[in-house]
Amino acid sequence: MTPDPSSDPQRAQQRLHWARTALGDAAVTLERASVDAGFRSYWRTRGAGANRIVMDSPPDREDVRPWLRIHDLFERHGVRVPHIEQRDVDNGFLLLEDLGGPTLAMVLDEANADAHFDAAIDQLLAMQRIPAPDGIGEFGEALLLRDAGLFEEWFLGHHLGITLDCSESDQLELAQRRLMDNAHAQARVLVHRDFMPRNLMPVDGGTAVLDFQDTVLGPVAYDAVSLFKDAFLSWPLARVDGWLARYHQRAQAAGIPVPSLPVFLRDADWLGVQRHLKILGIFARLHYRDGKSKYIADVPRFIAYLDEVLPRHPQLASLAELLETRIKPALAAKAAAA
Repeated sequence: MTPDPSSDPQRAQQRLHWARTALGDAAVTLERASVDAGFRSYWRTRGAGANRIVMDSPPDREDVRPWLRIHDLFERHGVRVPHIEQRDVDNGFLLLEDLGGPTLAMVLDEANADAHFDAAIDQLLAMQRIPAPDGIGEFGEALLLRDAGLFEEWFLGHHLGITLDCSESDQLELAQRRLMDNAHAQARVLVHRDFMPRNLMPVDGGTAVLDFQDTVLGPVAYDAVSLFKDAFLSWPLARVDGWLARYHQRAQAAGIPVPSLPVFLRDADWLGVQRHLKILGIFARLHYRDGKSKYIADVPRFIAYLDEVLPRHPQLASLAELLETRIKPALAAKAAAA
């Protein structure tokens, strides 16, 4: 199990000393503001002045510079991100404005979802209009292969104890290759890669974007499907299709290079499947390698996503067959043994 650096007493003391020095207040205290799946941690200051957020990014575990590079790019182009008040890049500390309230995931409901998602689309379109800077990473073959490997190694292997035979391996490889080819064929824009409600925050005048350090150049449908088919919140398929059509309409008007609506909806479905498989692998890795087990409880959500989308696409029948013949029985056996 990988230890959590935020709980290290020496690091905690260093973090507190830095916050007090940055704010010029020796009485400041820190309380945990949020828990991250990675090694960054976020701490709310409590003292005489207004609250701030200290972002702690231990240099030996989570280099803060990729976060800063994307932050500054987004801010220059009008994407709403937390303002930075002080930086200590060498030690991995940032002092950020406190955006205050809950994330979008905490406030979304059936009545307010249309308005909140429209505000989120504002930010998504602002991101997608940014010209790709030199040196930006790409959502290319290497990343797609890594994502595919996460599913097979961690979800099938570690979580379900499945070893595929030659025929089954061929089935999975065929489906993964079709998903990858679809991703490669799409127009390229900046892609957040986790543009979902828990990484968005309602603020005065709209929505702020969080956790953007993994932004790359990638397929245009990726962030839209991530927004509406969340890792932690599910909506009826018909409503998701409606929101995707709304995004598509606004993207066309903004000059984003989306294809015709039927092609876009297929691309979104296929990227959703690719993403769901990857997330199943990530959740299993968080559970078995990192001791972060709360995520594994959301596995049924992703199986349900696959169940509702795969029947739409006969080209992915090999994956649907593997889901029915091997994955669901293994999940049922695991549940029965628990």
